[in-house]
Amino acid sequence: MRNTLNKAIFCTIVFSVSFAVLSCAPSYNTVKRMQKIEEGVHNPTTKEELQEAIKKFDARALDLATTEAQVGIWYKILGTRYLDQQLYGKAFECFQKALTYYPDNANLYYYVALCAGYLANSTMDFEANGPASSSIEKRENYLRLAETAYIRALGINPKYYRAMYGLGVLYVFVLDESEKAIPHLEKFLSVQVKDTNAMFVLARAYYMNYDFDKAVALYDRIIELKPNAEKVKEAEANKKTVLDAKFSQGK
Repeated sequence: MRNTLNKAIFCTIVFSVSFAVLSCAPSYNTVKRMQKIEEGVHNPTTKEELQEAIKKFDARALDLATTEAQVGIWYKILGTRYLDQQLYGKAFECFQKALTYYPDNANLYYYVALCAGYLANSTMDFEANGPASSSIEKRENYLRLAETAYIRALGINPKYYRAMYGLGVLYVFVLDESEKAIPHLEKFLSVQVKDTNAMFVLARAYYMNYDFDKAVALYDRIIELKPNAEKVKEAEANKKTVLDAKFSQGK
């Protein structure tokens, strides 16, 4: 019994992003030199000169901080645009850069995890001349990065349900560590009580851990909710597989 991995739902952000602005952002040192030229403040010595210099540079520092914050937002928006186009490598780079501006943003860690998962699936030795272990190791590194990023997102926002679901899918279908998915998916479904996609993933986790009764109960719940004919049919087939496994083990 193999369920297809559910596609992640991306949030479309409707803004216009200028890459030229991002690539040409002035450095701190450049801005500082410009400030000195514009303000005529070089090496203040008297009390009055120092007070005047502080006043002028405080205002400039605020402008610089605002500009840098905006650059972080632009990187995030650009990353989501790349995600929409399925350019996961470029999106990954943008979200990494955005994190240097906003290191405590749960959304950015979620997007990093999402991209890392896709990049893991596309990892190959395109030169076909390296050891097989190198591409396997690279894939494993991406997957562990995805796990770490999801966990970091949940550490910042424990109620980040998209991260709970993403981590559950990663554990069940990719890392084959389904027991770790169970608490995250149970918490997810305690709030998102009619999310049949999460029910399928959690039922799979229960099945892989030989908790057949809980798996059957979830498939029954999906059938009861009747999300669509295809899902009902899949739930019925999966339920039969679980019951067959249960009876074969005499449970």
